[in-house]
Amino acid sequence: MAMAAPTGSAAPVAPALCGHLALLLLLAAPAAHGYSFPQQHTMQYWARRLEQEIDGVMRIFGGVQQLRGIYNENRNLFEVKENVPRKLVEKVAGDIESLLAKKVRALKRLANAAEKFQKAHHWQDNIREEDIEYYDSKADTEYDDPDGEEIEREKSNSLKLEFTEDANFKTKVNYSYAAVQIPTDIYKGSTVILNELNWTQALEDVFIENRKEDPSLLWQVFGSATGVTRYYPATPWRAPNKIDLYDVRRRPWYIQGASSPKDMVIIVDVSGSVSGLTLKLMKTSVYEMLDTLSDDDYVNVASFNEKAKPVSCFKHLVQANIRNKKVFKEDVQGMVAKGTTDYKAGFEYAFDQLQNSNITRANCNKMIMMFTDGGEDRVQDVFEKYNWPNKTVRVFTFSVGQHNYDVTPLQWMACANKGYYFEIPSIGAIRINTQEYLDVLGRPMVLAGNRAKQVQWTNVYQDALGLGLVVTGTLPVFNLTEDSSDRKNQLILGVMGIDVALNDIKRLTPRYNLGANGYVFAIDLNGYVLLHPNLQPQIINFREPVTLDFLDAELEDENKEEIRRSMIDGNDGQRFIKTLIKSLDEQYIDEVFRTYTWAPIKSTNYSLGLVLPPYSTYYIQANLSDQILQVKYFEYLLPNSFESEGHVFIAPREYCKDLDLSDNNTEFLENFIALMEKVTPDSKQCDNFLLHNLILDTGITQQLVERVWKDQDLNTYSLLAVFAATDGGITRVFPNKAADDWEEEPEPFNASFYRRSLDNKGYIFKPPYRDAGYRGLDLENNTIGILVSTAVELSIGGKTLKPAVVGVKLDLEAWAEKFKVLASNRTDRDQLGARRCDPSTSCEMDCEANNKDLICVLIDDGGFLVLSNQEDHWYQVGKFFSEVDANLMSALYNNSFYARKESYDFQSVCAPEAQSNTGAAPRGVFVPTVADILNLAWWTSAAAWSLFQQFLYGLTYSSWFQTEEVAGDSMEARETSCIMKQTQYYFSTVNATYNAIIDCGNCSRLFHAQRLANTNLLFVVADKPLCSQCESIKLLQAEVRAPPRDPNQCELVDRPRYRKGPHICFDYNATEDTSDCGRGASFAPSLGVLLSLQLLLLYSSASQHPLPPAACL
Repeated sequence: MAMAAPTGSAAPVAPALCGHLALLLLLAAPAAHGYSFPQQHTMQYWARRLEQEIDGVMRIFGGVQQLRGIYNENRNLFEVKENVPRKLVEKVAGDIESLLAKKVRALKRLANAAEKFQKAHHWQDNIREEDIEYYDSKADTEYDDPDGEEIEREKSNSLKLEFTEDANFKTKVNYSYAAVQIPTDIYKGSTVILNELNWTQALEDVFIENRKEDPSLLWQVFGSATGVTRYYPATPWRAPNKIDLYDVRRRPWYIQGASSPKDMVIIVDVSGSVSGLTLKLMKTSVYEMLDTLSDDDYVNVASFNEKAKPVSCFKHLVQANIRNKKVFKEDVQGMVAKGTTDYKAGFEYAFDQLQNSNITRANCNKMIMMFTDGGEDRVQDVFEKYNWPNKTVRVFTFSVGQHNYDVTPLQWMACANKGYYFEIPSIGAIRINTQEYLDVLGRPMVLAGNRAKQVQWTNVYQDALGLGLVVTGTLPVFNLTEDSSDRKNQLILGVMGIDVALNDIKRLTPRYNLGANGYVFAIDLNGYVLLHPNLQPQIINFREPVTLDFLDAELEDENKEEIRRSMIDGNDGQRFIKTLIKSLDEQYIDEVFRTYTWAPIKSTNYSLGLVLPPYSTYYIQANLSDQILQVKYFEYLLPNSFESEGHVFIAPREYCKDLDLSDNNTEFLENFIALMEKVTPDSKQCDNFLLHNLILDTGITQQLVERVWKDQDLNTYSLLAVFAATDGGITRVFPNKAADDWEEEPEPFNASFYRRSLDNKGYIFKPPYRDAGYRGLDLENNTIGILVSTAVELSIGGKTLKPAVVGVKLDLEAWAEKFKVLASNRTDRDQLGARRCDPSTSCEMDCEANNKDLICVLIDDGGFLVLSNQEDHWYQVGKFFSEVDANLMSALYNNSFYARKESYDFQSVCAPEAQSNTGAAPRGVFVPTVADILNLAWWTSAAAWSLFQQFLYGLTYSSWFQTEEVAGDSMEARETSCIMKQTQYYFSTVNATYNAIIDCGNCSRLFHAQRLANTNLLFVVADKPLCSQCESIKLLQAEVRAPPRDPNQCELVDRPRYRKGPHICFDYNATEDTSDCGRGASFAPSLGVLLSLQLLLLYSSASQHPLPPAACL
C-alpha cells in the first residue's frame, strides 16, 4: 500500500492521518551512517538542474531557433498551402465514386450478357468433356500428399496457355482467355457442369471488351450457383499444397450477392439416438452453416432434446460477425447427446427467437435450420400457431447420418413451410447441402426481376488470387428462361463480381500534404473500415472478410461513437475533439486534438472521413524554379557529401513512376539518384510536389549542418548524434558514422519519435525498446543511445505549421553518470567523495554518493526506464519499469502518476494451439476390402464417392482422423487470426510533486516523484527495497494473447454497436413456386480422382497420426 503526501494543487489520493505522521517521521529520521532521505525541496532542486541541462543541450545542438531562421530566409522557395477539410473530403469522395461507377458499368454489362447467353443456351443431355474447350486453372497445379510425394492429377483437356507477368495483377496472366476453377469435390464431367461451361464460354468476349473500355479493371468473375468459377484474365490457380477445396459459393462476395440478409435460428437434435459419428456430422454441419453467413445476417444456435437451450451464452439473435461465429463454433463442440427427442421444444424455441422484436436483427429472410437424425413428429400444431397461414418463416430440415428412420415427416416440415429438405449421410455431403439453401432464398430475388438487381459493395477481404486487400462489387445473375406453361424460372444463376484493390482507392486520397498524423479513412454500413492507416491484417485468410470496426481501429470514446453513427447514417459533418491515440509503435498513449470531417460516398455503402491535427491545417509546397539551386541542393543527397554534411536517409516514397522501390535505403537512394540523372524534378512522370519538397528539405537541413552542427563538439555533451527529419522525407544524421547505428524508420511519417514530437510539446525522450526477456549487451562494446526530439514550429503570416523535428542521441553510459551528478548535493567545485556524513552530522542522501541505498530513475510517459543511477539498470533501459522494480511502478500507478488504457488488436496472427492426443485408437473410417477395390461397380457407388469426400474433409478437418477422446477438436488447426490484448500507460492529469511511503510493515519504502517540465519524463527517487516482503503484483505492459472470451462477447452483444443493413429486402413473392422442396444427397463420382487417392485413404485411416489440415483459401 502506498500512502502519498502531495504538494501543489493536486488532490491527495485518500491519505490517512497515520500515513502522514509515519511519512514525516521517516523523512526526518536519519538513516544508517547519518544519512536521511532527501527532503522535498532538495529533490525539486535536482529536478530543476536536470531540466536546465536538457534544455541547454537541446538549445545548443537541436537548432530549433536556427532552423526557424533558415525556413524564414528561404521563404521565397516555398508557399504555405492550406488543407480545407470539407473540400478535400468532397473531392476524394467524388473521385472514389467515379472510380467505382466505372466498375459498376462493367458489372452490369456482364450480368446482362450472362442472362442473355444462358437464356439462348440449349441444354445438351449428351454433352461430353471433349466437346468443351476451356482453360482449367488447376490443370497445372501440383498437389502434395502428406508424405511430400506428388499426387497424380486427373487427365485434363485444358487449353495450354502462355502467361505474361503483369504488375497490376501481381502475377502472370493471359488477356486472351478466361480461366475456369471447379471445386475438387464437384465432378467436372457431370452434365450440369459441362452445360455450365458451355454457355459461360461466351462471357470471355464481354470480359475482353470491358477491359478495352477500362484498362484499370482487375478480376472480372462469374461465380455460378453450380460451383463453377470463370474469371478473367486467365491465370493458373493459386492453390495450397493440399487438396484444393475452394468453392466460390462460400466466398464473402458471393454470399452477399446471392441473397438478402437473414435471421437464422439453428436447432440441433442432441437426443440419445444422436451419438458418435452422427453427432460429429451435426457439429461440422453447424460449423459450415455458420460460414455461409455474413455480417448482414443474424443467428442463434440451440440444442434440444426434451428441452431447448442455447449452445452459447447468447440468449437472442446476434450479428453473424467473425467473433460471434467463433463463440458458436467453440460452444457447438461441447454438445453432448442424451435424453429423448421433442421437436416441439426445438421449434418453439426457434420461433420465439425470431419473434423477439426488442433486439437488433436483419428483419429479412427468417428461417429455421433443424439438424436431426430423424423422428416421427410433424409438430403441425407449432406451425399452425407460429407460422401459418402467412409462412413468414422458412423451415429447412437436415437428416444427418446413416439410419433407417422414415424421413417423410422431415420432408413434410420443409415443404409445408416454404423450405427445403436435405440429407447429410456422410462428411462429404456437408458443404454442398449447407449452402444450397441459398438457392431457395434467391427465389424472391429472381422473381422481383430488375428491382432486385442491386449492386452491392462488400467488406474488405483478401483476394484468393493474390491482389491483396480488395472490395468487390456484386450483382446477382438470374435465370430468365420460362417453362412450357410460361412460368418464370426462379433460380439464381450465380453472382457477377468485379474486384477493386484497396491500393487503387488509396491512390485517390491525399497523403503527404496531410502531415505525419493526418489521414483519410472510410467505413461501411457496419462501421467496418475500408480505408484506415491501422487496417493492417497480419494473416492471409481467404475464408473470412477483414472486419475491423472503426472503434477498434482507434481508441474508442463518445465523440468517435457519434462520428461513426453519423457516417453510417450517410450524413456529412465536422467535429473538433480531444481524444487519445496510440503511438505508431503501440507503446505510448497521447492526448491530442483532432478535427474529424466526413461525408458519404454517393451511390455506395461507404462514407469517407478525414482526420487533421491543428498543426496540419497548413503545409509547405516547395517551388524550386531555379534549376541551378535544384542541382546544388541535389548534390547534398550524393553519398560523397555525407562525410562532411551528415548521412541522408530519404523516405521511400513513389517520387516517380519508374523509380524502383527497395527496403534497403542505401539501395533506394542509389535508384533515386540514378533516375534523377535521367529526369528532372518537373518531369511529367514524377510527383512534382514530393520531389520539390524533398530537394528543398535537403538544402534546408544542409544549412542546419553548416550553421549549427559543424561548429559543435558532440563529445563535450556526450552525444552520439544529432539529427533532423522533415515532412519532405529527409532524415539527416550527423556525423556520418552515426548512421551505422541509426535504427529509426527512413520514412519520417512512419517513425514513432517524429509523430509523437509533433503531438507533444517540449522534449520527447525515446529509449530503445526492450522486451521483458532482454538480457542486455556489453556496454563497453555496444553503445546505447537515447533519442531526444522536439518539433520545429513555424509561424508564417499568422499560419502555424510543424514541418520538421530535430533532436539529439544521448550516450546512455555517459548520461547516466551525468544524471547522478545532477541529482546529487555536489556542486561543480566539489570532488566525488569530498562530503562525509556520520551519525553526529546527519545529511541527506543523494543519487551519486548513496547509489547503494537510493534508487534514482527517469521514466518516460509510457512507463519505460530512460536513465538510472544503478549500473545494473543500464542494460534494462527501455524496459517497462515494472520489469525493473515492480513494487515502485505499482506505487506510481496507485498514486495516479500513471493512467492505464487497455485495448484489443483484432488483426493479430497466432500459431494453432497444440492438440493433445490421448493415444486411443484412430477414429473409425470405412476402408474398402480388396474385393471392393477389385469390383468396378464399387468404384462408381455412392459409398466410394462418400469415402472420397470423407478423405477430402479429413484433409481440411484434421480431427476426423484423430481419436475420439480428443476433447474440443479444432475445426481448423492452422495458423489463424487471434485477439491480442494491449495495455499502455500514460501520464495522468496529476502534475504535482509527491512524497509517499510504500507501507509494507518493517519493509516500508519512501519515494518521491516529480514531472520534469517541458519533457515526457518522471523523476523518481526511492529507497532501495530492504527485503522481499514488499513484493507487488507486476504490472503488465507487453502485448499478450487475450484469454478465451476476452473481450467478453456475451456482454458485448447486449450493447451492440450501431449499424445499418441493406435498405432493400427480398424475402417474399406471391408467385413463388415452393413445390421443389426436398431431396437427398447425390454425387457423381470422378473415377480418376478416386483411383489416384485410394492408397492415400488407406494410409490415412490406418495411421495413428492425423493428416495436416489444408491451407486456408
